[in-house]
Amino acid sequence: MNKTLVKLFLRIGLGAGFLSAVADRLGYWPANISAWGNWESFISYTRIINPWLPSSFIEPVGLIVTALEILFGVFLIIGFRTGFIAKLSGYLILIFGLSIALSTGIKGAFDYSVFAASGAAFALSKMKGKFLEIDAILKINP
Repeated sequence: MNKTLVKLFLRIGLGAGFLSAVADRLGYWPANISAWGNWESFISYTRIINPWLPSSFIEPVGLIVTALEILFGVFLIIGFRTGFIAKLSGYLILIFGLSIALSTGIKGAFDYSVFAASGAAFALSKMKGKFLEIDAILKINP
């Protein structure tokens, strides 16, 4: 498979992954296939994987992460500031993976392939060339 298609696959896969997670926590996925299914369950899980955060910070953190996932998801899919957004995505996913690993154990982070997704985002951030990216139209360099 050529690098252009690999980059497109990474963009779409990571972007769709972010948007799917947001859709899940907002209740848009059917209950029988969702991880959280609603905002309250998502916030409860956020509390579990961030036990060091004061309770009053949990909801704002959930809102901030959700906003970032929407932004990163859309920007990756359309190819806007791909390198920069991919790098930020890698850090966001890495923080998520470390939170899981430190709070509930490493197995969950491995089972959900969080570190693989983080690595994929970092790899995407290093890929040059433009294909079906808004950056090419706007002439934005990586």
